[in-house]
Amino acid sequence: MKADIVTIFPDFFRGPLDYGITRRAQEMGLAKIEVHDLRQFTHDRHRTVDDRPFGGGEGMVLKPEPIFECLEPLGLAPRERRLACEGTSGTVKESVILLSAQGQRFTQQVATELAALDRIALICGRYEGVDERVAEHLADRELSIGDYVLSGGELAAAVVIEAVMRLLPGAVGNEASTRQESFTAHVASELKENAGPDSTCSSNGLLDYPHYTRPAEFRGMAVPEVLINGNHQQIRRWRREQALQKTLRNRPDILKDAALSEQDQKIVSRITRQRANDQRLTTKD
Repeated sequence: MKADIVTIFPDFFRGPLDYGITRRAQEMGLAKIEVHDLRQFTHDRHRTVDDRPFGGGEGMVLKPEPIFECLEPLGLAPRERRLACEGTSGTVKESVILLSAQGQRFTQQVATELAALDRIALICGRYEGVDERVAEHLADRELSIGDYVLSGGELAAAVVIEAVMRLLPGAVGNEASTRQESFTAHVASELKENAGPDSTCSSNGLLDYPHYTRPAEFRGMAVPEVLINGNHQQIRRWRREQALQKTLRNRPDILKDAALSEQDQKIVSRITRQRANDQRLTTKD
């Protein structure tokens, strides 16, 4: 995969790109990441990349000229061709992404989609935003990493790169581990194929289940007995129930779209009733 990052702070990426899986992916030749300094594509002595918006308002907005001039020589397919191939088996496997608080939420599913491409270009927004002509005529999608506002898109770009690079085949030592994590849905058949029928490792769209390692007892805190007894069927049931409990507690919104079996639904109902009873008892006390 080739990844291009357009930013006014190229030195920011000396850290995030030089460690962990992202570094490994580059060293293995699985990915090539280039950072482009937006100020190199300005034409005034002050290297101006921003201006005040028409119509008034607070803050500064990134100008369209340097962004277009930076991306156009990179040899990316025209926006119309990229959009025409989106969701099809077309030959163009590229995406130009504007990182913006107004974008669609970046999810594990989106990371998986991007990891299947040959090339991505990330435009790091800054200040109060980016000239809308960049979103309408240059980028083919806008992404946001969460419902909050950052000073710029550099942190968001680092998040996207990390999430995508670790999904490239060969980047992670045990590829099966990337198919059994939080938010990774519809993988049960893949896990069975890759890990055998006794696989105990699938959250399938829920938050991940709890993990424990040695020592079996630490400062009076013991590892659950079910994880030590070697009964894989019991381990599967325990992990699934724990994943349901954690998801219901921390991210109940995920359950709306999760593929829940009849047994899962019974567990959720039981947990919900128990929580309601506990709340009533607490209120009485």
